[in-house]
Amino acid sequence: MEGVQIIGIVIIALGGVALVGGLIWAGMRENKDQDPLQARLAEFGDRDLPQSLEELELSLSFKERVLLPAFKGMANIATKFTPESQIEQTRHLLELAGRSQKTDPRTFFGTRIMLTGLMGFGGFILFFFIAKQAPMNAIGLTALMAFLGFYLPTSQLKSQIRKRQDIIVKALPDALDLLTICVEAGLGFDQAMGKVYEKWDNDLAVAFGRVIQEIALGKMRREALRDMARSMEVPDVTSFTAAIIQADQLGVSMAKILRIQSDQMRVKRRQRAQEKAHQAPVKMMIPMVFLIFPSIWIVLLGPSLIILMTTNVAM
Repeated sequence: MEGVQIIGIVIIALGGVALVGGLIWAGMRENKDQDPLQARLAEFGDRDLPQSLEELELSLSFKERVLLPAFKGMANIATKFTPESQIEQTRHLLELAGRSQKTDPRTFFGTRIMLTGLMGFGGFILFFFIAKQAPMNAIGLTALMAFLGFYLPTSQLKSQIRKRQDIIVKALPDALDLLTICVEAGLGFDQAMGKVYEKWDNDLAVAFGRVIQEIALGKMRREALRDMARSMEVPDVTSFTAAIIQADQLGVSMAKILRIQSDQMRVKRRQRAQEKAHQAPVKMMIPMVFLIFPSIWIVLLGPSLIILMTTNVAM
């Protein structure tokens, strides 16, 4: 009987691991830019005979037809009991990470909830039945597993936000230089942003392109710029948009404002580089004390200790 129970527990644990892996795969699958159905349509578009929609859907793999929709459906059920404020916060985080067009906030938050439950259940089976820990230890470890399931997706998302913000901060001075050159050459500010969008392929250029599209659809320039700054939460971009909006309202020369902003951004970039250079010795101290110095002590003092131990034994 004990052997049967152990086999059952192992099967349940493996099933939980499979579900967790499926959820992680579903979350990673959301980040891909290419739509599998569109790719399949493009593949069949090269053929002479047109194919039916049913045949195109059946041509997809089992995971794209069954597994991914099942996980999305379970995530949508989980988000029905979630406060709308949490959904809005998740949407804002996805927007800061540049994934608002790729990942639905309800699916992402539902994945977090399901991953929390599955990892908590897996930890319960592991620590209570397989590892047979003490009750208090098992409860604490199970809670830790559940917390990791809820926190890890957000941690990954915040890491993407930091990387995107660093890319924007590094690209902003060069973008301001190009804007300044274009405006001084006679182009309008919107056309200058269009040149940045055409020349570069980074998050800042994509944001400029979005501003141009919103203005073309009838949105006021200052509102589009404020939304761009809100979608990044980068202080340099916020100050830049505030200066542009103020210059637009007061009728100040746009080329002069852009020249001043470009000089300020380059000074800030130089100051950041100097700050990181000053922080380098402090950061290097930790690996030197805990990794390099012990090795040096072993190499230098090791032979002396061996000689002293041999001498004491001989005496």
